[in-house]
Amino acid sequence: MSQSNMPLGAKDIKILLIGIGIMLVGFFVMTMDKEEFGFGFLGLTLGPILVLIGIIIPIFSLFKLKR
Repeated sequence: MSQSNMPLGAKDIKILLIGIGIMLVGFFVMTMDKEEFGFGFLGLTLGPILVLIGIIIPIFSLFKLKR
């Protein structure tokens, strides 16, 4: 009878935190680029891909169909 009023479960919160962590890693990777104005591989390709993955993972976890 101890129903929680939390809209998100522990698994959903962990997935959200993982997504935020991946986004932060992506931003950090973008700052590591040694090219001028960040126009190298890390600043233009790898970092933005990681940030995008960090955004997509929590969105899919929140809007997945619950059975």
